[in-house]
Amino acid sequence: MKIVCWILFCVSWVLGSAIDFSLIQKGESSAKMTLLVMGGIQGDEPGGFHAANLLATPHYKITQGSVWVVPNLNPHSILANHRGIYGDMNRKFAQLSPKDPEYETIQRIKSIILDSRVGVILHLHDGSGFYREEYLGPMFNPKRWGQSSIIDQERIETAPHGALGEIGGELVAHINRYILEELHRYRLKNTHTAQGDKEMEKALTYFAIQHQKAALANEASKSLKLEERVYYHLLAIEGMMNYLQISFERDFELNPSAIKRVLEDPKIEVHFENRISLPLHRLRPLLSYFPTPKEGLKGESSNALVRVIKERQGHGIWYGNRRISTLLPDFFESDESLPWVKLHIDGEEKRLKMGECAEVRERFLVHDLPLGCRANVIGYVNAQKSNETELEITQGEIEGRFSLDQEERLYRVEFYCGDRFSGMVLVDFVKK
Repeated sequence: MKIVCWILFCVSWVLGSAIDFSLIQKGESSAKMTLLVMGGIQGDEPGGFHAANLLATPHYKITQGSVWVVPNLNPHSILANHRGIYGDMNRKFAQLSPKDPEYETIQRIKSIILDSRVGVILHLHDGSGFYREEYLGPMFNPKRWGQSSIIDQERIETAPHGALGEIGGELVAHINRYILEELHRYRLKNTHTAQGDKEMEKALTYFAIQHQKAALANEASKSLKLEERVYYHLLAIEGMMNYLQISFERDFELNPSAIKRVLEDPKIEVHFENRISLPLHRLRPLLSYFPTPKEGLKGESSNALVRVIKERQGHGIWYGNRRISTLLPDFFESDESLPWVKLHIDGEEKRLKMGECAEVRERFLVHDLPLGCRANVIGYVNAQKSNETELEITQGEIEGRFSLDQEERLYRVEFYCGDRFSGMVLVDFVKK
């Protein structure tokens, strides 16, 4: 409980103002109908937001049709790994006070749902236990949500694609063709919301249905591993795209092992103003003496689940609800006069832009810096020289504890002009 409270306190303190969700539009802008896929409305459901996020990345290519993706609808609660730090966001679509902290977020997502181009909505959730039509035990009964396709009613009479029961049945059949084991079998769950389910009347899908938009939810069981939840969500997404005749390509095999690898994609990076780039999944949990402007670091990533958050003792790098690393600051004024540098790497001269990473087999040397500028290879000690240019340096000459990664292969080479920080490049010693 103390840990949860501390996380909530930190998230509330660092955010100050709202963090907005992302909308990624893929496919043909001229398509007659768009599929809207959403995850992360409840921050403790990583299967849903990671599946939506994978759909948003270049790992999926929409070759015909249109898909919009909101992978991180509730970023505050995702960071806190909490269902809803301002209350359950999925119960705010009926009536909501303008004073609610999430009022503007709700209004924005409503406007996206009501966009005339959006025809079908698929909302991804991680649900408790395993839904069964009859009571078979505490985790297998009608009150559970996991491993089910959710509809609010059988059909919407006047809406395109309004046959919700038929669509839900198609998704269930598609998923069940590829279940990993019998325990995971999907079922269709109709909440009959309009018949008096006061809680579901407040939910996103029912709001959409009331506005003549076909909306379904997919629930993967919280009892499953993350990569298995993502697997079932992706099956639902692909089943929906098949139903709507949206063509797509995927660059990985659809199985839990491949999904686990792609979730830890080594190509995911975080960038700081084109001066620093860090590979997300290779970072140590704590990096000290990290060059930081006095106004703080401004990090960005092409991955919607990556956030850089200014905190009391530095900056946290987050991936969904996981803290990847903390950067403890060494404050400097910034300099932009040095956009690139020359390195001799294994006898070959290379020109690197700030933020780039170069592979090194044996040795490297920083070469030909402008007058008044210096290089600092973090972890290399030379008592005779404060400027570490024109020195051939091998991996064995750098103290491993200063590496960015726990394998002790990735190192920072920082550049300064006068007393100002100009940027860094990374050297990555090839594993022998």
